[in-house]
Amino acid sequence: MEQTASVNADPAQRPDSAARCTWWRNWVAFWLLGLCNNFAYVVMLSAAHDILKKQESGNATASSSVTLPVDFQGGNSSNSSRYDCNPVSTAAVLLADILPTLVIKLFAPFVIHKLPYGFRVLFCVFMAATSFLLVSFSSAVWMSILGVIFASFGAGLGELSFLSLSVFFSRDVLGGWGSGTGGAGVAGALLYSGLTQTGLSPQVTLLIMLVVPLGMLISYFFLLVPPPSLPQWTNRETQYVAVGSEERRRLMDGPEEDEQDKSRPEDTTGPLTFTERLHIIKGLLRFVFPLGLVYFAEYFINQGLMELLYFPNFFLSHAEQYRWYQTLYQVGVFVSRSSLCCVKIRKLWTLSLLQVANAVLLLFAVRYLFLPSAWLVFVIILYEGLLGGAAYVNTFYFISKETEDRQREFAMAAASVGDSLGIALAGLAAFPVHRYFCSL
Repeated sequence: MEQTASVNADPAQRPDSAARCTWWRNWVAFWLLGLCNNFAYVVMLSAAHDILKKQESGNATASSSVTLPVDFQGGNSSNSSRYDCNPVSTAAVLLADILPTLVIKLFAPFVIHKLPYGFRVLFCVFMAATSFLLVSFSSAVWMSILGVIFASFGAGLGELSFLSLSVFFSRDVLGGWGSGTGGAGVAGALLYSGLTQTGLSPQVTLLIMLVVPLGMLISYFFLLVPPPSLPQWTNRETQYVAVGSEERRRLMDGPEEDEQDKSRPEDTTGPLTFTERLHIIKGLLRFVFPLGLVYFAEYFINQGLMELLYFPNFFLSHAEQYRWYQTLYQVGVFVSRSSLCCVKIRKLWTLSLLQVANAVLLLFAVRYLFLPSAWLVFVIILYEGLLGGAAYVNTFYFISKETEDRQREFAMAAASVGDSLGIALAGLAAFPVHRYFCSL
């Protein structure tokens, strides 16, 4: 037991290089798992747009309803609004991308424990690879949309599975996971844009990106060093015996926190009942509500307001301004999701209120056009990404820290619904707002 605790404690306290190597392998593996899990989700919409654009060249109606929300083109040929509006809000594609993820996060935590982690990872790899292949070789609109849905299902299942998986390792791996998911936004956008900019077709670019699901496979099965307690290929619902509970606590907390835990009563053994799961969800609301509110405000800005924040006299075109908004947002998310090793924020409601203040400020800015320059919007959008990423990574860190050992695996999976629910509600709210401003 003492050896296990030392392996997962702080690197500076570990007695040998093998233990330090194991710690770094696990941290890097979770970073790569976060990157690979979100990569297809990030890339798929812009890739689907490029291919749908070719497929729908003879169908103007379908093209405007499917492709415009993905890659904002600018121009207001369809109405006489004072805003440079697309006929359809970008929230349309946001909903198509987030709803499958939301569905799987709502229901999977109650049954996913019956599926061993090895099979979950194989399923996520299959979904990501299939999404790239479907969109690359699609000959009809429905095939490309199906590819987006596959990417969404794979990312949703992967997120709740890898968050649950983290309870078998040092809590430090959550920092690696958060940083990797943040890096997926930046890397996905830059890599796809860079490859297509060099002259490669979207189809060839997507085929090259099949290396990403392969990277997930290698990271999980060859780089990660799983503990013996991990249910890799078998369903072991009865593994929560007293020794296992104590071992898991040592893995998560290290020796310095273990002394504080000796006074706690021993966890009840056995798998969680349905009633217990509902009770855990009730206790998670103090984390899920702030996280959902942050993401509601965040994606209300991104999908309801961002395309309306256009400055005609700026040196960037409308489409270029919009792309830089998205890029700076992803940079902010990446930086803050990588900050767990430096700063931890327990007051999650503070992040929620600050993000709501951002949304209100930009809503009035769109309505009354009082912001003087796009430069100021760039700063606000970067700040928005910082708040969103910090809310995500700190939420799951403190859930992991404050949840009882036996409940932690389910809690990490169940809480992942918070961000997706907020995003879906933001997409719904963005429709009437977009319609209102474009009708002015």
